[in-house]
Amino acid sequence: MMSMVLSLQILTAFLFITATESSPPPTGFTMDLIQRRSNSSSFRRSTNADQLRAYPYADVVFDHYQYLMKLQIGTPPVEIESILDTGSEVLWTQCLPCLNCYKQSGPIFDPSKSSTYKEKQCKTPNDPSCDYELIYADQSYTKGSFAYETVTLKSTSGQSYVMPETVIGCSHNSSSGSDTSGSGIVGLSWHPTSLISQMGKSMRGTFSYCLSPGGTSKINFGSNAIVSGNGTVSTPMFQKKKQPGFYYLNLDAVSVGETRVETTGTPFHAVDGNTVIDSGTVLTYLPPSYCSLVREAVENFVTAERVTYADGTLCYKTNTMDVFPVITMHFSGGADLVMDKHNTYMANGKAICLMILCPQMKPDAEEALFGNRAQNNFLVGYDHSSLQISFKPTDCGVTQDIPRDSISAALVLQFNIKFVLFIFVLYLIIP
Repeated sequence: MMSMVLSLQILTAFLFITATESSPPPTGFTMDLIQRRSNSSSFRRSTNADQLRAYPYADVVFDHYQYLMKLQIGTPPVEIESILDTGSEVLWTQCLPCLNCYKQSGPIFDPSKSSTYKEKQCKTPNDPSCDYELIYADQSYTKGSFAYETVTLKSTSGQSYVMPETVIGCSHNSSSGSDTSGSGIVGLSWHPTSLISQMGKSMRGTFSYCLSPGGTSKINFGSNAIVSGNGTVSTPMFQKKKQPGFYYLNLDAVSVGETRVETTGTPFHAVDGNTVIDSGTVLTYLPPSYCSLVREAVENFVTAERVTYADGTLCYKTNTMDVFPVITMHFSGGADLVMDKHNTYMANGKAICLMILCPQMKPDAEEALFGNRAQNNFLVGYDHSSLQISFKPTDCGVTQDIPRDSISAALVLQFNIKFVLFIFVLYLIIP
């Protein structure tokens, strides 16, 4: 009898150890498309232990040179696709009733059908804490009301990551400055009303995205968003009083082939940030005082026939990018980004053009914009705690994660093996 009890104790310990060792870590995989959340009211960002161990993420789809992030709002949850924008401060979507709305691909969100929608109440009309109006650089705009609503993302735990009482903008009057089919914008700036700011301390203000030139890629949040490994470079990010929501980087120089063009000696030179990194802007812009030097270096390299366009874009009559130099962006801290030619050049009819533009700006506007095309095929990580932005060359169109079905099959196989061992041991110890 004693030997039988001892054998069962050994077996129990064996099963416990193997089950513990074979359990996948919470960051070990990413699952397939949208999961519907539980309607349980027990989900809270600060109290639910399972949710705190989970890391939210979302699919990002390419659409007319913009990137749309998939998420859900309301109860029951309604999926929306909105522009992923690190230069915007609000998560907003078009809402019914809509006085003036642009055409979007999916249905417009109807707050009257959501049991968790609660519009912010203010005593005075046009109170900026209740009503908002945002006008963007391309003159697109949104006007509407702030509200509390449930926002739902996917997570690595298999359960949805639910953010109750999140402040969103419900837009009743909006225009789009591009051909996007998205319903609005997901603001990811420093601002307190952005999505990343409302995720709370458990996410540590950390997120990363990988923008594919076409197809679907991903954005991750929290510890699962840390960018590291071979090829990773990091640079400090800065915040400025005049534009406190923007992420500023410091561009020290641009190399055109073997020619390095320093910012030193130009009005563009800075040590506390001179370039806004912006996932919501397509192209990259340099101030004229410095941009002309970069253009000149490209002109000195390319021998193909020039093509003249009214907007002054630097273009050449050619059907191959081989005639163009590789461009490297040198950010402070030794973060040298060697750009693929797709990042910096674009076909335009029978010509290929430089996509680093020199717009006419105000004399004191010596700042640059680092747009999403230049960020293609880099894993880009933002870390509010370390005040760093990291870049890692990555094929963003290739999913590195283990498919959920593969994990499920592996777990089933492990369980079957354990069950067979259990029956075998019982056969040995029971007469």
